[in-house]
Amino acid sequence: MRKGLSLIKSLFFFGTRPEAIKLAPLVREFRKRPKIFDVRVCVSAQHREMLDQVLSFFGIVPEFDLDIMRPNQSLYDILGRSLHGVRDVLRSFHPDYLIVQGDTTTTFTGALAAFYEKVGVIHVEAGLRSFDKYSPFPEEMNRVLTTRLTDLHFAPTEKARQNLLEESVPEDRIFVVGNTGIDALFLCLRKLSRKSPGDFEALKPVDFSKKIILVTGHRRESFGKPFENICQALKQIARVDDVEIVYPVHLNPNVRKPVYEILKGVSNVHLIEPLDYPSFVWMMNRSHLIVTDSGGVQEEAPSLGKPVLVMRDVTERVEGIEAGTAKMVGTSKNRIVRETLGLLRDEAAYNRMARAVNPYGDGTACERIRKILRGRLLPGK
Repeated sequence: MRKGLSLIKSLFFFGTRPEAIKLAPLVREFRKRPKIFDVRVCVSAQHREMLDQVLSFFGIVPEFDLDIMRPNQSLYDILGRSLHGVRDVLRSFHPDYLIVQGDTTTTFTGALAAFYEKVGVIHVEAGLRSFDKYSPFPEEMNRVLTTRLTDLHFAPTEKARQNLLEESVPEDRIFVVGNTGIDALFLCLRKLSRKSPGDFEALKPVDFSKKIILVTGHRRESFGKPFENICQALKQIARVDDVEIVYPVHLNPNVRKPVYEILKGVSNVHLIEPLDYPSFVWMMNRSHLIVTDSGGVQEEAPSLGKPVLVMRDVTERVEGIEAGTAKMVGTSKNRIVRETLGLLRDEAAYNRMARAVNPYGDGTACERIRKILRGRLLPGK
């Protein structure tokens, strides 16, 4: 890190769709102020196609693209190619800070490479913990290790801040700012305000006069029997007459195999390809409720007033559970069915979840981060 900065040289580094969604509004916020921030974007492209959709939507063209994705890549492959690739970018750009988000393997390798090059690390969405190193896997350890390499921690909630304090992170390096994913969500909603079902080809077979249940699932820890349980639960829920289930199926074969074997041919279950970000946001907004194992959806759906049933045994986003916007249901077939049917039939229970206050922010996290960095690093500007 240089002393006596005149500009804050910032390198954003990310590789997956969730990271891109949550960092895109921050990139835009920084680029509005070129007299303060000298911004470059580097992508590992850990997920190629889904990442590119988000970059296109937000109008971001990376200055550096490592393009590491390969068929059947392992965590070892991602780590090795990402680490070597970002090393070269750091040595060519010489940033003051590398900015990473969340908990992917790209996030960890970026922080590690920055440490090796003695470049400061800024971690957005810092402090989330499930306290189970194998769930979510490998994300929990990615974020724990990233914390040890980070200089400035932007936590989304007070609970995340407390987690960091308990790990002896200095208090003056932690800032509670909300979640940048909510900034992205509100930006996307403004762009989609005039869209209708007919504007989305994949959604044309869906009967929107019925209650829509949106489903997502992709967690590694659910591969095998847990995914079979999930699919059997959805098959039973689909027997309800006034329900349509929309399931954008993740590209991983460990997900697609049980989903298509069990749910293909069920008339009111729509198995579609993964939706791009704006289409997915539109779909969330039109849904009655959401059944998911995603972390980001647990944060976004409450801003839309949509109850979330979380198909996991542990979550690092406990604020939503405590606020009542989300409920943990695990991967038990019977519990998924019971809790889903309960929300479909009990209007009071549904309204309690739908009207609970979103604990993850108000859509101004990026502005807060920008002001904090300017005040801390360039106090005269």
